[in-house]
Amino acid sequence: MKNEYIELPVATADGHFVARYSEKGLAGLSFPAARASARAVKPAEIPSQIRAWHRATESALKKILAGNQPKEFPPIELTGTDFQKSVWRQLQKISAGKTKSYGEIAQAIGKPKAVRAVGGACGANPIPVLVPCHRVLAANQKIGGFSGGMHWKRSLLTREGVRVKD
Repeated sequence: MKNEYIELPVATADGHFVARYSEKGLAGLSFPAARASARAVKPAEIPSQIRAWHRATESALKKILAGNQPKEFPPIELTGTDFQKSVWRQLQKISAGKTKSYGEIAQAIGKPKAVRAVGGACGANPIPVLVPCHRVLAANQKIGGFSGGMHWKRSLLTREGVRVKD
């Protein structure tokens, strides 16, 4: 499976997300409007390790969509620049129902002037929802942007009990 991805649907009450797996773990997650680009994979062709990771992905995603913090996650393969990876690691530290500002994330990674770059890294996050970029807000608790669309960001934050300003 070297340099190949297996894409599998994740059925939720909010529609079908698409999870993309590499040989190292979950490498991408797309919102329901997205379509899988890989060839259809028959269940018998899916390695047992990926089936286990997919069960963990489904469980974690459904818990987050219900406003809860999952206890377990699949292995996550984050592909990006060192800067992006440092931002994404900080995002993973934000618990359900909590938020941080782009400035707080920039400060936490030791780049206090890189606020806009933090926003760019959030927008490039390949695994939204599980790597919770929706929990990052602009200054003064304003909602800011979101790669999945503002309706998703509002919905995810509301489910977690977070009140935001438009």
